[in-house]
Amino acid sequence: MEKAIQMVDLKSQYQRLKPEIDEAIQEVLDSGVFIKGTHVSAFENELSDFIGGSYVVSCANGTDALQIAMMALDLKPSDEVILPAFTYAATAEVIALLGLIPVLVDVYEDTFNLNVSLVENAITSKTKAIVPVHLFGQCVDIEPLLKLANKHNLFVIEDTAQAIGSYYTFADGSRKMAGTIGNIGTTSFFPSKNLGCFGDGGALFTNDSELAEKIRMIANHGQKVQYKHDIIGLNSRLDALQAAILRVKLKHLKSFEHSRIKVADYYDSNLAKHPNLLIPKRSEFSSHVFHQYTLKLKNGNRDALRNHLKSEGIPSMVYYPLPIHFQNAFKNICRIGSDLTVSEKLCGEVISIPIHTEMDEVQIDFIIEAILNY
Repeated sequence: MEKAIQMVDLKSQYQRLKPEIDEAIQEVLDSGVFIKGTHVSAFENELSDFIGGSYVVSCANGTDALQIAMMALDLKPSDEVILPAFTYAATAEVIALLGLIPVLVDVYEDTFNLNVSLVENAITSKTKAIVPVHLFGQCVDIEPLLKLANKHNLFVIEDTAQAIGSYYTFADGSRKMAGTIGNIGTTSFFPSKNLGCFGDGGALFTNDSELAEKIRMIANHGQKVQYKHDIIGLNSRLDALQAAILRVKLKHLKSFEHSRIKVADYYDSNLAKHPNLLIPKRSEFSSHVFHQYTLKLKNGNRDALRNHLKSEGIPSMVYYPLPIHFQNAFKNICRIGSDLTVSEKLCGEVISIPIHTEMDEVQIDFIIEAILNY
């Protein structure tokens, strides 16, 4: 290969967008305004337009976004929050940091997303919220989850860090963007995300104007007016440089999405018939923006496949090697809300292969050939 294959090629993406990004960065440097400022407010407005008009409040990172969401909903120590067992630790981490109790529920074997049919049995009198994680690029089946939340008077906090731009189709044919459906949506702008900055960044979405104001206060030391602190808050800001970069990338997000889907389609057409592989299922109710392209190895040694790919110069990742309840930090503080066999099984079967906006057919063919040859 003339060019090394990467899981995400941020350098090449930057080179393609370099004139726009450099100009945006220079504007911030020339202004001397590095905290808040016009780029931050403009980005929030532009992202709001992109997702369909929900209020957008930016913050320092996706983990802060989750914590701010739970603080804004007044969740109290010992309250229970339901989440999938197969997810990144940050979702459970903020629950634990606030003295809340993570309640783990299993996921579907084919989409890797929260198994909504198991959620009701996990609800107790202490349950106050559900966090559906829209994993790998497509939405949880959120319509029945909303009905369940309304029935039991629960909040829904969408973790949209991996699915920004994905939309959910309701039974009546209407559509909403991931993150704009529950009480609050959260996202991350970590560099490798579909919409990523050049450092850390995050945001929250809500359709409730009063809740949006409260979220903004919490992210700004609990103040609406400087030096008047009405509630306990955090110092969680998206800086102006990152906002300027994100404004550029937001203009290209649909193009990024199409590039990823094109790669996924090509993988699907070449790998679907392999007897030992299961390609990612695309849900009928959700679009898929392919933050990850995650295969499931049915009858083989996943680590041996990874080693084979590595020997060919092809990176891969395992998202995630351990479910939440197997992590030392959470073993003794979680409540198990359902049988977690699927999550445990997936951790030994899944493998994510390169997918990003800068891939060419030569690279994709090389990856496919290496997998098929193995």
